[in-house]
Amino acid sequence: MEENKNVLEVENNSETKASAGTDKVKITGSHKKMKGGDLAFNICNGIFMVLFCVITLYPVLNTLAISFNDGVDAMRGGVHLIPRLFTTENYEIVLALKGISRGALISVLRTVIGTILALAANALLAFIVSQKNFLFRSQLSLFWVITMYVNGGMIPVMILYKNLHLTNSFWVYVIPGMVSGFNMLVMRTYMEGLPYELQEAAQIDGAGYMKIFWNVITPLCKPIYATVALFVAVGQWNSWFDTMLYNRMADQYTTLQYELMKMLSAVTSLKGNASAATTGQTVNITPISVRAAATIITMAPIVALYPFLQRYFVTGLTIGGVKE
Repeated sequence: MEENKNVLEVENNSETKASAGTDKVKITGSHKKMKGGDLAFNICNGIFMVLFCVITLYPVLNTLAISFNDGVDAMRGGVHLIPRLFTTENYEIVLALKGISRGALISVLRTVIGTILALAANALLAFIVSQKNFLFRSQLSLFWVITMYVNGGMIPVMILYKNLHLTNSFWVYVIPGMVSGFNMLVMRTYMEGLPYELQEAAQIDGAGYMKIFWNVITPLCKPIYATVALFVAVGQWNSWFDTMLYNRMADQYTTLQYELMKMLSAVTSLKGNASAATTGQTVNITPISVRAAATIITMAPIVALYPFLQRYFVTGLTIGGVKE
């Protein structure tokens, strides 16, 4: 009996080892298969990202090459990534325009001041509307949504700004854009996603609403603040239509984009035979070369600003902040 029992145990052990070996082979084969799938995915993903980068960067690099190329030569075409006839004449023409320096200063001021004020106003409104115990949070949210789709029209708005003495002034660039329904609702949604227990803990410690907003909400909202700030800054920097409507007769409040728009219109109408306003010398420029130079000049500040804001585009800042 004992011998038979030992024989059965040996057979069971051998079967167990055999099955374990089979499972190990299956697991190893599946692991190799997964590695092959991951490799194929990484290769396809890498090819896609390279193509995406080429498609995204080529127009910018092509515009940069044309901006440094001779204007008449650029009309022949064939300029892709490297200038064929290198020159800085296009930038000299653009930067020598009358009013360009003043316009650049006003554009910088409206971008900085307008972004700061818009960020502060929208953040405070979003914090108020995001409070659970605020009585009119639903009604105000609906009101801001309506403003996104309904407006009074250009003529009534212009009459309103004139009656408020905003026309022919710098503040027409800043005050009307301080509050945006879209930006406020985006901030409100982000704040509502933060753990409310953080505010309750601060209230237990005796903090008021402003202290909670500044010391608790603001540090956690850096990603959405950076996103909204970038949206507002790009809009302020690229805007020129409001200058034409409200400050056309006030040269001291002209903007860089408006001056470049006037220059491009003049160059296009003259078919490439324009004269520099400051030197009085006839120069060979073409709309395509000057347009490229103007595009690079207007794009450079935003491109330089983006890397400083990119690090705030992260998520999960509150993970682990509250444990229930």
